[in-house]
Amino acid sequence: MSNSIRAAGTLTSALLLTLAFGFAESSTVNARRSTATTLSTSAAPQAGTGLRAGLRASNYGITPFPSPTWWVDSIGSMASRFSGSTGEQVAVVVEVLGGGGRGNCWAHFPQPAGTWPNVVFDSTDLFEPTFAAFDAASIQVWLQVEPASCDVPMLIDLLTTQYGHHPSVIGIGVDVEWYRKDLSRYGKAVTDAEAQDWVTRTRAFNAGYEVFLKHWLIEKMPTSYRDGLVFIDDSQGHGSLDAMVTEFGQWGDHFAPSPVGFQIGYKSDMRWWKKFADPPSTIGNALLTRVTNTRDLLWVDFTAYAIWPPE
Repeated sequence: MSNSIRAAGTLTSALLLTLAFGFAESSTVNARRSTATTLSTSAAPQAGTGLRAGLRASNYGITPFPSPTWWVDSIGSMASRFSGSTGEQVAVVVEVLGGGGRGNCWAHFPQPAGTWPNVVFDSTDLFEPTFAAFDAASIQVWLQVEPASCDVPMLIDLLTTQYGHHPSVIGIGVDVEWYRKDLSRYGKAVTDAEAQDWVTRTRAFNAGYEVFLKHWLIEKMPTSYRDGLVFIDDSQGHGSLDAMVTEFGQWGDHFAPSPVGFQIGYKSDMRWWKKFADPPSTIGNALLTRVTNTRDLLWVDFTAYAIWPPE
């Protein structure tokens, strides 16, 4: 992972796209491929109750890191593709710091008062200006962590301390791939007790908050606890839209009626989605048609400049 580049001067769009596409994501490519019938995506389904649509944002996923205006405009564009949806961002405010995800975690803001074991802090806040813009634009934001060796309840306290004053914040997200990788290659499975504790701690700060758990493997999710949870699948490398919808459909079916979400637009799938006239709309509407409990549709920052050109 690298620091976000905030270089002065004007770069060509072509160079920026090259940078964006050349940046590898930290998540492991591990998609189960299935054979499916051809999907019809000509008729756009109506957005389900509470549907959110937007973009993922991370320090390492988009270069240079966009301005608040770009985020507001691009998220608004994504949400406008799905009638009745609310704009959202998943902001990776705490990421792993080296060690293959087994060491410290890295928070992209200055250290607040208190003791925060195993957390390394930045000298400036990467996300605060954007969250302030989201407050004004009625865009919702998830605060995501890649826990590494950091205690998740401690991180929940840290993030609510840092950003809980923003009305745009709707909850905490945990990328389970990076949860206790010292115990399991693709992250330790979250137990029912852990999930309940994380939700309880999050809602002790704000009763309206939710918690999302993210992975591509169902077995990494809690077996039965569901209250206050959203389950996000970040699988990639599907080979086709049909294969993606089939796999994501299995995810949605397993967790129904609980809300689920999907990260889409990975470079590993670009070979086929770049052929669509409007990739976010085509993919998103196909998923809404198949997975009726979809709550979140998120285009990843790694290829966001391909859809929404840089400033």
